[in-house]
Amino acid sequence: MKTIPQLGLGTFRLQGQQAIASVRNGLELGYRHIDTAQIYGNEAEVGEALQASGLGRQLRRDEVFVTTKIWTENLAADKLIASLKDSLHKLRLEQVDLTLIHWPSPQNAVPVAESMQALMEARTQGLSAAIGVSNFTNALLSEAVDAVGAANIATNQVELHPYLQNRSVAAFAREHGIHVTAYMPLAYGKVLADPVILAVAQRLEATPAQVALAWSLAKGYAVIPSSTKRENLAANLAAPKLVLAAEDIAAIDALERGERLVSPDFAPVWD
Repeated sequence: MKTIPQLGLGTFRLQGQQAIASVRNGLELGYRHIDTAQIYGNEAEVGEALQASGLGRQLRRDEVFVTTKIWTENLAADKLIASLKDSLHKLRLEQVDLTLIHWPSPQNAVPVAESMQALMEARTQGLSAAIGVSNFTNALLSEAVDAVGAANIATNQVELHPYLQNRSVAAFAREHGIHVTAYMPLAYGKVLADPVILAVAQRLEATPAQVALAWSLAKGYAVIPSSTKRENLAANLAAPKLVLAAEDIAAIDALERGERLVSPDFAPVWD
């Protein structure tokens, strides 16, 4: 399996031409990790942008890491693989690099083990190079580990930013050797106005977004911010080069306030 690139481009809420432009701009600027999902309704646009960017020609397929996620309606063993094949068709790819269960099945209608085993079969068939989960609590991740083994779970992708640091989930994943991917790492832009982050950014002559992303990266997480603005995409791409001092990291750690921004009515009971 390819290593998950530290910094990726999220496409949540991006539709139509906006999604195409964001992914094309990202690839031109140097992003090599694109994250989409069945429920985003933009897999075809992501596929179009990948194609337009010369994937398989100027840009080798192995240079770009593409993630998609299986929606809750497709988690049953008799639906998952067919739905992933449909995603691949839209993405114009023969294989994605990573396929995640997007959300655990509401009310456990489809057992975790059933979906994980279906994902393993998808990997065996060559449809996905790696598999993982998203929005899993520690109890659900434990079920996934029991089903397929921790070594077969590439990541748990969760909401994680300075205002919701998800420390218990991150620690549990780390104990099992499972990587963490932070989605919404800028908390819909809320952290960009935080006085602590602004002060660090000013001192380091960086953008607040770069500081917030560098904080997540310093913890070892992958991050997948999204933006429709080329200049923001370019600035975010520089975040891995920003080195925060231990006191800066500690100051941002102190911003934790349990502010969860994504919690639909079918969400699990959070840790």
